[in-house]
Amino acid sequence: MELGISSFGEMKPDGVAGQAVNAHRRMQELLEEIKLADEVGLDVFGLGEHHRPDFLVTAPEVVLAAAATLTRRIRLSSAVTVLSSADPVRVFQNFATLDLVSNGRAEIMAGRGSFIESFPLFGYDLNQYDELFTEKLDLLLNINKSEIVTWEGNLRASIEGRGVYPRPIQPAIPIWLAVGGTPASAVRAGTLNIPMTVAILGGTPDRFVPFVNLYRQAARNAGHDTTQQKLGINSQFYLADDSQRAADEFFPPYEILMNRVGRERGWSPITRAHFEQMRQLGPLMVGSPEQVIDKILYFHELFGNTRYIAQTISGYGIPHARTLRSIELFGTKVAPAVRKALGVSAVATV
Repeated sequence: MELGISSFGEMKPDGVAGQAVNAHRRMQELLEEIKLADEVGLDVFGLGEHHRPDFLVTAPEVVLAAAATLTRRIRLSSAVTVLSSADPVRVFQNFATLDLVSNGRAEIMAGRGSFIESFPLFGYDLNQYDELFTEKLDLLLNINKSEIVTWEGNLRASIEGRGVYPRPIQPAIPIWLAVGGTPASAVRAGTLNIPMTVAILGGTPDRFVPFVNLYRQAARNAGHDTTQQKLGINSQFYLADDSQRAADEFFPPYEILMNRVGRERGWSPITRAHFEQMRQLGPLMVGSPEQVIDKILYFHELFGNTRYIAQTISGYGIPHARTLRSIELFGTKVAPAVRKALGVSAVATV
């Protein structure tokens, strides 16, 4: 079981062309969070790619390269790379460069993205949302396997016997597929035998068991050995020394985030009662270390997952010191207890 953190780098928009004070401060905080996650023994830190004023990270690999110079062993991943609106050659080159900088700690978590701003920004047609992802994932996987690439595409120019450089120090860059619950995504990941990460942001966790089973069945149908499959579960997270304090500190920024996104998508407003239900019965990992330990172990009973990623939302009003405390508790209290219960060790130093 690997345990880690992910962040979108939430921030208060600066609304300026230059002198982005909020962005600068939030970037320094984010690097400090990654450094602490490494120091307290967590296994992975992921950064999500967004192209909005309220999220800092548009180029995860650049931030992760900076973090590589501040850390020793933690794996550094995107969470996610919006592959549909990116060029797979450039994605591979950037992460291979990160791999060289970090001494072999780079990972790519590829997804279609939960927001659509990158499509008009980079000139892609939203009507080709799925086709773009399917084709670009195929190219990325081919580049990862071979130095010299011959590949034919419909929506992206074909490649005829071209080398893609640099190559990583790892034998291959680990590529995960990030999904949100679409059955076709689970079938794709299983058929291709790609590690899958499931983001659970609503509902009860047990509702996702058939989805995970679909992933494993697709892998078996394709002739893959499912005993070696990697599966990640991701949910929103906040730790404090006691449960009530964690809930009281986390709810205000959670309400801001979810209702801001909800207004764009036509969701009903989040209430404190709904939040408490999500905390008790849903996927929210918000509470004391003991509560979070129990819930991570419950997730493992449900899914048999090999990785759990805790998503922070610290940039919406939680003081930076409290976020650092949350990460510290995760690394020093939760992670050792989970590993002991499951009989596993922390991932060895790269």
